[in-house]
Amino acid sequence: MNRESLVVALETFERREHPLDDRRHAAVAAVVVDSGDGPGLVLTKRSSRLRAHAGQWALPGGRLDAGESPEDAALRELHEELGLNVTAGDAVLGRLDDYPTRSGYVITPVVIWSGMSADAMSPNPDEVASAHVVTADVLAVEPRFITIPESDSPVIQLPMLKTLIHAPTAAVVYQFRELALFGRTTRVDHLEQPVFAWR
Repeated sequence: MNRESLVVALETFERREHPLDDRRHAAVAAVVVDSGDGPGLVLTKRSSRLRAHAGQWALPGGRLDAGESPEDAALRELHEELGLNVTAGDAVLGRLDDYPTRSGYVITPVVIWSGMSADAMSPNPDEVASAHVVTADVLAVEPRFITIPESDSPVIQLPMLKTLIHAPTAAVVYQFRELALFGRTTRVDHLEQPVFAWR
């Protein structure tokens, strides 16, 4: 995984947008940092004290404030959650497909190549229980697709970090992996979330 190939992949990526309708708009940062094992995507485990989706795996992010762009929101949340002060400029490479959630959001993933070390992360304990850097060898894991009686769409699971990562995070990470590692467009906005994430 390198910045140059990801830039090229995003230049030809025709993203899908979803209307908000009655949903709220959120953004997540698909942010790459440098680690001892090479560049990697940052995943967080949400604090167990949070009201919504406590203890779940996530990308740094949250709801857009009034007048904010997805890029502004992703960078703000990156600073609030992980203490990474990344300015837009060349760090923001583009957006992935919008992902509509069962809990009433449309998530816009923003791809950020931070140029910063993983050691610079300082997780906010009020929001983040732990932060993890997922390098290319881990990202290359094949997803699992399972069926559930509550939906006709497949539920995606990513077996990594000694657990299973579920959508919406798994869907965004899978699309990022397809672009970053293989330069290919794979749609994920139809992939289902597990029922526990519907609330």
